[in-house]
Amino acid sequence: MTRLSVFLLLAVMVSALVLVHSQYETRRVFMALESARKEAKRLEIDQDRLQVERRAQATPLRVEQIARQQLQMRPASPAITQYVSAKDAAVSGKEVRP
Repeated sequence: MTRLSVFLLLAVMVSALVLVHSQYETRRVFMALESARKEAKRLEIDQDRLQVERRAQATPLRVEQIARQQLQMRPASPAITQYVSAKDAAVSGKEVRP
């Protein structure tokens, strides 16, 4: 009877240790899952913010402003436009294709 009691006590102890370990692993995996969900939410918010910034940077007004300020470009006007005719190109030796 004593052997049976020792065996049962040992089985109960092993079972308790396995239960504690499985609960610990469950908590650890749950915390990792929650952490991954928070990170995914943060990345989604960052993506939305970056898309808004990209759209703001690509507006025609912004492109024109950068062209004027950084590249010193200006809109074409008849005062600064030079027209080249086929006769002028032939005199200068350049080939003009229609």
